[in-house]
Amino acid sequence: MTVEIFTDGACSGNPGPGGYGVILRAAGKTKELSGGEKQTTNNRMELSGAIAGLSALKYPCDVILTTDSKYVVDGITKGWAASWRKNGWVKSDKKPALNSDLWARLLELTEIHNVKFVWVKGHAGHPENERCDQLAVMERDKAAQ
Repeated sequence: MTVEIFTDGACSGNPGPGGYGVILRAAGKTKELSGGEKQTTNNRMELSGAIAGLSALKYPCDVILTTDSKYVVDGITKGWAASWRKNGWVKSDKKPALNSDLWARLLELTEIHNVKFVWVKGHAGHPENERCDQLAVMERDKAAQ
């Protein structure tokens, strides 16, 4: 069985209040997840959405994770995050890798699950991406209160 996961993050200000939205779909069932933080960044929310989706899985799965975050997709598929981890969370320019706590968790989850990362253009009418954006914005607005 393949699980589809769709994610998005939102942030007002960078840093500022933020949120993420997630849709999980498998075996004809759909589940939505969301969360937020009072002080965060857009990239942290994008990573948090992917982590929340994968963390919701109860056993190892084949996953297609769709996001509009090039940061998340490229960080995994181009091997950047694995390289940063191998080098003590230092990038090739000798600067510290940002969000190493979240990258570490995402890498752990990709070692449990067989994950294919797919990028989609944001705000371009992709139904699940639009719904994830609504969830993320709702959580961002809650966090801002």
